[in-house]
Amino acid sequence: MTKARLSSGADATGGIGRATAGDRPRAHNIWQKLGPHLLPFADVATAELPLKRLLRLALFQVSVGMAMVLLNATLNRVMIVELGVAASIVATMVALPLLFAPLRVLIGHRSDTHRSVLGWRRVPYLWLGTILQFGGLAIMPFALIVLSGDSQGPTWLGPTGAALAFLLTGAGLHMTQTAGLALATDLADESARPRIVALLYVMLLIGMVVSALLIGWLLADFSQKRLIQVIQGAAVVTMLLNFVAAWKQEARQPHLTSPSRPRLSFKEGWQTFARHEGATRLLVTVALGAAAFSMQDILLEPYGAEVLGLSVGATTQLTAIMALGTLLGFGLAARALGEGRNACLLAAQGAAVGLVAFPLIILSDPLGSPFMFRMGTFAVGIGQGMFAVGTLTAAMALGKSSRSGMALGAWGAVQATAAGLALAAGGTLRDLVGGLAADGALGPINAASAGYMFVYHIEILLIFVALAAVGPLVKFRRSTASDVAKAHQRHEKPVRGPVGIPDFPT
Repeated sequence: MTKARLSSGADATGGIGRATAGDRPRAHNIWQKLGPHLLPFADVATAELPLKRLLRLALFQVSVGMAMVLLNATLNRVMIVELGVAASIVATMVALPLLFAPLRVLIGHRSDTHRSVLGWRRVPYLWLGTILQFGGLAIMPFALIVLSGDSQGPTWLGPTGAALAFLLTGAGLHMTQTAGLALATDLADESARPRIVALLYVMLLIGMVVSALLIGWLLADFSQKRLIQVIQGAAVVTMLLNFVAAWKQEARQPHLTSPSRPRLSFKEGWQTFARHEGATRLLVTVALGAAAFSMQDILLEPYGAEVLGLSVGATTQLTAIMALGTLLGFGLAARALGEGRNACLLAAQGAAVGLVAFPLIILSDPLGSPFMFRMGTFAVGIGQGMFAVGTLTAAMALGKSSRSGMALGAWGAVQATAAGLALAAGGTLRDLVGGLAADGALGPINAASAGYMFVYHIEILLIFVALAAVGPLVKFRRSTASDVAKAHQRHEKPVRGPVGIPDFPT
């Protein structure tokens, strides 16, 4: 009887022991699934590109973000307020880097077909872009001081020096980003590229936010000496960040850069790229979407101040609100693409978020609701982030094998050019329509908000056109998240091709 009881107890204990042991792997699996679910970049690393190496590579985006903050934000105020430069000259200087945006296609093509006995294709252009950024930032503070008239010298020296500084910095920025993204495409496994794209743009956003806070703090006690120290310090930091980013990243491949290797001309390379079905439609979508989300960039804070009566501190918070929305958009894009979502479908969903965001901003005026305005701003950031990652991932799919530079250069050229032109058009249309309303030419409407409302309605129209353009590119893939997970467990690529990337047959 005792033996039976002991045997029964042993069985029960053993059963409990086996159940507990069986629960451990189940709990472990739950935690494994919970990590990537809550942290979209938890599984971004691969065996070929560990997380440490990937984060180091992403430092080039931090340097690009720092240069963008200097060109488009900090120096605007410094030139107009502290240095007393005319606003028209400042606008011209800030627009100069856009002249190099269309050349990103050529830069990408040249990196694809670069000839070198060293066997590197991307690193020479990444480093050349870094040198151009360094040179532009090194001479920029002196050129701005001369431009302000606070020093003796020929009158032409200030505008010429400032124009050269902005051109060099802008050219270096575009070259560095194009070559860096192409290098990331070369290094990344196809199934991991969508998440890597999102992570790189998160690093760009982090670089912009940290740089804006740090540079603003350093220039709080403004002086010409402090201006020279801060901008030239940014030049040195750019060199250091990009040197660390490029160190031992690209393997030497002499067979791709041999001087005896036949070299495709730019015309032939573009024709090859354009033959991809959907390439032109994708670029049109990028242009329309970039214009739709960028036209309001310089109008949000004035709208909040003039129409809703927000304080300076409250309007300054809008930048942080939009940045948080963009960060969330990047995270949602990384998670969706990692689960097999079609990249063009994701871009369309990002555009659709804009159809909710801009009406919220518009309705905040008649309802007198600053909260609704902030929610609309947050939603604009989400839509913009999803749209950018979706279209860039789709562009990566066009750059098969050794021609990723051309595809990424085309995406960058179209995106930057469209955003810049839309930015200028938004300000012009706001002033034009606002002036007409103030003169009573548009009837009994609110003159303070008329110009803003016109621009926001134009952006909604552009989003509808962008959705019509991207529609035929949205092809649902058959691969599912479970298929991808099983493939990763077997250390294989998904059998149906890169996850989240649409097929573009040639």
